[in-house]
Amino acid sequence: MPEARPIRIAAVGDLHIHKTSKGALQPLLSPVNEGADVLLLCGDLTDYGLPEEAHILAQELKSAVRIPIVGVLGNHDYESGKEREVRAILTDVGVELLDGEATEIHGVGFAGVKGFIGGFDRGTLGACGEAAIKRFVQEALDEAMKLESALARLRTPRRIAILHYSPVRATVEGEPLEIYPFLGTSRLEDPLDRYAVDAVFHGHAHNGSPQGGTRAGIPVYNVALPLIRKRAGEGIGFRVVEIPPQSA
Repeated sequence: MPEARPIRIAAVGDLHIHKTSKGALQPLLSPVNEGADVLLLCGDLTDYGLPEEAHILAQELKSAVRIPIVGVLGNHDYESGKEREVRAILTDVGVELLDGEATEIHGVGFAGVKGFIGGFDRGTLGACGEAAIKRFVQEALDEAMKLESALARLRTPRRIAILHYSPVRATVEGEPLEIYPFLGTSRLEDPLDRYAVDAVFHGHAHNGSPQGGTRAGIPVYNVALPLIRKRAGEGIGFRVVEIPPQSA
């Protein structure tokens, strides 16, 4: 078993790479090699989910990043119905994309899903009424079940969850109240608390809050790039969080 040590996690979401983004990402991500042990990508990696965009991102990552990269896709990566191609292009340059799977790096377990929408707490949409509503809610339930399954496969003492949509209301606060239901769902929260993950990273809420927590007090980090830039400056391309060794 690897010796327990702090692990520095760099995370960012919502890169929204488009056809004219060549060269824009390298200056933002190059410092990650000295500042972190692993880079997490929290979805919306492309702007329209096009293979051309994924190729640009793949080359930028290949040139700039030398540490392991793990991530999930976001809703924008599904926009053109070419998510399989996007996934394959990024996988070919070493990005490990999770969709209900789990992986281990430096003795730390990572579980990832895209997640879905539906609202938070008492405002969570229930499966009643029209069949269309029931299908909508089932998608959120399916994503939560995928997350739980991925977490259940981990046997590491430290566990990290990677999402695109938020599992808690706290990290979307700052967005217009009317769009809260479209930024995530509390249905993703129960698996996180049940498996006592050490931290959760997500994107999607560009104008939300940088940090919140689950009911059990697990830290949740909103690492959408527009939010990072707003809080830390235009030249900052990721957030770093250090996860300490598990206490004996």
